[in-house]
Amino acid sequence: MFAGSIPATLTKIINMKDYIKSELAMLDRGIVATPHTRGDLMSFAKANNGCSDVLLTQMAINYGYKLALENLQNELS
Repeated sequence: MFAGSIPATLTKIINMKDYIKSELAMLDRGIVATPHTRGDLMSFAKANNGCSDVLLTQMAINYGYKLALENLQNELS
């Protein structure tokens, strides 16, 4: 390895952090809003009274993906 070069594992971590940031930003720009908290998701579910179940499902998927990305982000920090 050359002096001053970045080890391959560190480069992979930096690339993963950039990927996570871009994915989290994408969730904020999506057609379906990503709930910020579980409470927001539950409030929407309660307010829709069984209507818009497809929308509710997508919101839940987005929220789960957001949680997974944030957990990875925390582990890499």
